[in-house]
Amino acid sequence: MLDEGPATATELARRLELTPAMVRRHLDELLADGDVAPSDRAPFGPVGQRGRGRPARVYSMTSQGRGVFDQEYDDVAVGALRFLADRDGDDAVLEFARQRVSELERRYRPVVDSVADASRRVAALAAALTADGYAASVTPASSTADQLCQHHCPVAHVAEEFPQFCEAETEAFERLLGSHVTRLATIGHGDGVCTTHVPRVTTSVGRNAS
Repeated sequence: MLDEGPATATELARRLELTPAMVRRHLDELLADGDVAPSDRAPFGPVGQRGRGRPARVYSMTSQGRGVFDQEYDDVAVGALRFLADRDGDDAVLEFARQRVSELERRYRPVVDSVADASRRVAALAAALTADGYAASVTPASSTADQLCQHHCPVAHVAEEFPQFCEAETEAFERLLGSHVTRLATIGHGDGVCTTHVPRVTTSVGRNAS
């Protein structure tokens, strides 16, 4: 669920090469511990579609469950940002977030720019994000757009209180992809997946690196 996003018990059984009954037993334990949450539908994307009858339950990692994995920022980082916000205001936090994201953008730029086909640039960005632990994937949203999904966020605990980090990341995506993008959901806001709507037709957004 961390790498490939929300899934049904049947899908997890297929991925893990286990029986659905065994997977459901493990899911019951994770549910009891609060590490996963069930839903009748995926937060975003066509997960667990079925024919007639009751929809299959879709399971997603919770914030607590993701906390089992590496979280780069702890209470000290949040405390430092609170101090910065109290002393210099929210704009100072946004400036810091942009500075942090600019390093990621600098490293991702050669990867994305090496792809000549504009329609495949978002896949290149997803691969770069995955290499940095964001467990990113791309799914078609329509005939003219894709959804860039990040199933893990290394700074989720910080982004819960400081959405400026999500804002700065979205701005970087626009510059890297040369397209206006729309952030539909974020893990920091409590959603199961960070989801960004990316039009396949590029616009006039500048592509200068920070």
